[in-house]
Amino acid sequence: MAEAPRLNGDWFDGRSGRARPVEVWLDGKTLHFGDHSAPLAGLTWPERQRHGQRQVLLPGGGLLSFADAAAFDTWARASGQGDSAVVRWQQSWRLALLSLVLLVAALAAGYRWGLPWAVDNLVDALPGRVEQALGEHLLGSLDGEWLEPSRLTPAQQRAWQDRWSGMLQRARREGGVAVPERFEIHFRDGGKALGPNAFALPGGDIVITDALLELLADEPDAVMTVLAHELGHVQHRHGLRLVLRAGAISVVASVVVGDFSTLLAAAPAVLASNAYSRDNEREADLYGRTLARAGGADTSRMAVFFERLAKKHAGVGDSPVAIAISTHPADAERVAFFSQR
Repeated sequence: MAEAPRLNGDWFDGRSGRARPVEVWLDGKTLHFGDHSAPLAGLTWPERQRHGQRQVLLPGGGLLSFADAAAFDTWARASGQGDSAVVRWQQSWRLALLSLVLLVAALAAGYRWGLPWAVDNLVDALPGRVEQALGEHLLGSLDGEWLEPSRLTPAQQRAWQDRWSGMLQRARREGGVAVPERFEIHFRDGGKALGPNAFALPGGDIVITDALLELLADEPDAVMTVLAHELGHVQHRHGLRLVLRAGAISVVASVVVGDFSTLLAAAPAVLASNAYSRDNEREADLYGRTLARAGGADTSRMAVFFERLAKKHAGVGDSPVAIAISTHPADAERVAFFSQR
């Protein structure tokens, strides 16, 4: 029987820093070093790298050190200790590149399908009081940062509220779509940053800006349709889904410890930019058109709204938060939708 190949190394016993030169060889499932031995099952074998010494960790805290990495690798292969599949994968640039491609594909698939699935299940599990609390925090964050108190007089605000309440009452009598249990309209001055805009927060708070009401002062049916559209986002909990997707990483900690600070940091900009998916927008459009028509509003007047908005924002880059651009379906498509009979 051929003698097992041997290799010179240094043994550290784990109790002192003094190295002891030893001869190392393998015999079956046992590693011998000098007058000592240890079972292979109890060793931590080094992964092969391109540079650096090799170290075998021994039971009890000791180790064997080999300064000549190439000599150790040759000895290990000759002794039947080949590289593991992981090490071979790491040493191949082709396999490493394939790993990167697979990782990117997995992340993309998770974002495209896994994240929406997880968010939908989380939304279904969250009680309404949590969503309302989140919405109140968001509105507080928006006030003073993006929003200022409305410049409309109390009488003007009351007139719009009365018109909205009257439309909802008529829609309920007509047996229109279901209306959320909790919602509230908030009038705010959005300044130049938001301009003519309206958006729904989680929990039922709907913000409409003075600029939008000024733009449609002579088109109340268009205003009612816009508000009905935003109520559709509330009914389908789109705002909550949007916030959870935007803060997918931090939402787990937010739910567990009840601290929404990280999630809230980015949420106002996300919500104010109306970055809903096109499917969400179409769902809200359908809800809004059905509700507004049941309430007696002429939804075809939305064509005037889109026309005026297009003139006000001739270039999309002028306002990244305009209600009828960005992820919203194309204006022509929406005009046709709201005009359909």
